[in-house]
Amino acid sequence: MKNDFVAEILRATGTLQSGDPSGATAIIRAALAAGGVSPPAQPDAFTAPPMGMPQDLGASAGPRLRKPLGEALRVLTEGRTAAQARHVPGGRPVAEPLLPPGAEFRNLTHACPGGARRYRLYVPASAAKGVQGLVVMLHGCTQNPEDFAAGTGMNTLAEAHRLLVVYPGQTSSDNAMSCWNWFRPEDQRRDAGEPAIIADLTKTIRAEFDVPHDRVFVAGLSAGGAMAAIMAETYPELYAGVGIHSGLAYGAANDVMSAFSAMRGQGAIPSRRPQGRPSPRVIVFHGSADSTVHPSNADRIINGMGLGDVKTARHHNASTDGKRSYTTLKGEGGSFECWIIEGAEHAWAGGSTAGSYTDPQGPDASAAMVRFFLGGSSDAAL
Repeated sequence: MKNDFVAEILRATGTLQSGDPSGATAIIRAALAAGGVSPPAQPDAFTAPPMGMPQDLGASAGPRLRKPLGEALRVLTEGRTAAQARHVPGGRPVAEPLLPPGAEFRNLTHACPGGARRYRLYVPASAAKGVQGLVVMLHGCTQNPEDFAAGTGMNTLAEAHRLLVVYPGQTSSDNAMSCWNWFRPEDQRRDAGEPAIIADLTKTIRAEFDVPHDRVFVAGLSAGGAMAAIMAETYPELYAGVGIHSGLAYGAANDVMSAFSAMRGQGAIPSRRPQGRPSPRVIVFHGSADSTVHPSNADRIINGMGLGDVKTARHHNASTDGKRSYTTLKGEGGSFECWIIEGAEHAWAGGSTAGSYTDPQGPDASAAMVRFFLGGSSDAAL
């Protein structure tokens, strides 16, 4: 996601802070066009002095704003431009996968008091011998369930381990770039917003297939990783394990601008989880060269879950067979693992090019997550 919408908005923010609002406008318009969203009809629709900008920039800084840029960013993030963005499905088109005989990749919709979402559910052929667990997979910005399934290869692992995999989907009706709204306070609370929808879907599938309570997991990439952290905080009794790839800690932001700061590794450090509260086991992946979400967010996730003082063991894994080297930090008792992948950018490690935002050179994050969730050694034979 090196050049994705969020990264471009971060660049626009820096351009604005340097005193070039017209340059920031050009970046935003280009990002909208690349994402398939119709930019405003008037070239200067977002060019006006934002609130808080020194007044003496005035005319010397270029055309004056009609809307504060902060307001424009808020509107964009919530799914509309000033001219109303047209609906754009998230993610690139992906061909339906070839399934093993007896397997299903269901295309369904879940509705509950919190709202409704389309989702895909992979039911492996091996489930005929009994389901061993459920993994909820939350895609990143501009992705969709099919794209995320193809890129992570999680369905193949599900077949081998008799796991159900559910892929809830965001669309541009929910967020302009099909992101999970991890930065909004109303989507960071239990029994409210997107967490309530994801939790209700999880409970429904768990009940339908009689999945053991200690075999339910949630994982995500980028905005999906941030939402996975929210699910771990708001429904800690529901998930036995959480996987966060290139994501952010719970409470890292409460609006768009603080989200940008958090993604840069700046802003307030999230508060620690009170001792004594239940906490899912967590496995974190982050690329050392991630220019979209700063790698320091990996430590913030661990510390935000109250695991910063746990006794750890560190191990460096050298590059082999053209794969990237990486360092793992493992908490005592299997409480957490943190993987820092050297030279990796903002992409799912070890993923397939059949999906977007993947890094085939990385260690296999999907396999490592499944092993971690099921209690095995997560860095064996990667």
